[in-house]
Amino acid sequence: MSTGAAKPVRTAKTVARKRVAAKAHDVASKPAAKPKAKARARKPAADLLELERRLQYEFSDPALLELAVTHRSHTYEARHGVPAVILPAHPEQRDQRNAPGTDNEQMEFLGDAVIGLVITDALFREFPQCSEGDLTRLRSNLVSRKRMAEMGQALGLDVALRLGKSAEQNGGRSKPALLANAAEAVLAAVYLDARASGKDALAAIGALAETYLVQPELPTMRAAVLAEAGRALRDHKTLLQERVQATNAGRLRYVDVAESGPPHMKRFTVEAQLESQHEGGEVQVLAQAEGGSKKEAQQRAAELALIAWTQREAGSTGEVTE
Repeated sequence: MSTGAAKPVRTAKTVARKRVAAKAHDVASKPAAKPKAKARARKPAADLLELERRLQYEFSDPALLELAVTHRSHTYEARHGVPAVILPAHPEQRDQRNAPGTDNEQMEFLGDAVIGLVITDALFREFPQCSEGDLTRLRSNLVSRKRMAEMGQALGLDVALRLGKSAEQNGGRSKPALLANAAEAVLAAVYLDARASGKDALAAIGALAETYLVQPELPTMRAAVLAEAGRALRDHKTLLQERVQATNAGRLRYVDVAESGPPHMKRFTVEAQLESQHEGGEVQVLAQAEGGSKKEAQQRAAELALIAWTQREAGSTGEVTE
């Protein structure tokens, strides 16, 4: 007769409990699975993927980027159809107004303000020795329509723009005004997407501003500040006014002489005129120029007038037009 302890009876319930306990232990001992990255709402078109690559920024909401490259003509024609006649100033294209948020015009407004702030901050830090006036002129140069259009070209917005047939046939893809406006809208899209994603939105815009606006011009700006204490930074209108006053040549004025194009592609023609100081004196046209805004046209007319003035001093004469 055996004197050892009796073995416990293994019932089915006991076995089942042990299996459940062992499985729970195995699950608890495994490392927690990493959460999967949130998938994008939808994959952007190929041209927008290329735009993201050039921006070095991936959108959480690609719809913001698509809206930023949507010109008013595209939205208008999607709702109302293509105008029967496509001409630069045809009446059917003069009132292409869309509901806010259906084209990139609101985003242009935001982008203009954001890039102005970022550039102001960059210049304030880079040139603490400059006066308010010199900093203003530096900023004007960096965010001018010409520089913003160049940025748009570098980003490939001439390809990515969503244009209506009317703007397309009127050469919209190569128009500096459209490229500049689209560049501002794209910057606004980056700002909004970064902010909504919890990122530093101003830092994202600052990186783009450094790459496309500040760094290409920084050596020139530094040289101008050091060499002439800001004189080289004066705009053409200021330089022309100084020359007129220095020679006591008369009274300088700018006269609007023409306006053309639909609302989204306006062109302005301006003359730089010199009025004699003598009573009943004649008015001399120094130069005539065109621009996407009156301010741009005046600056261009002043630039051409300075060229003509230099030519006259060198022995040639004549009014300059473009």
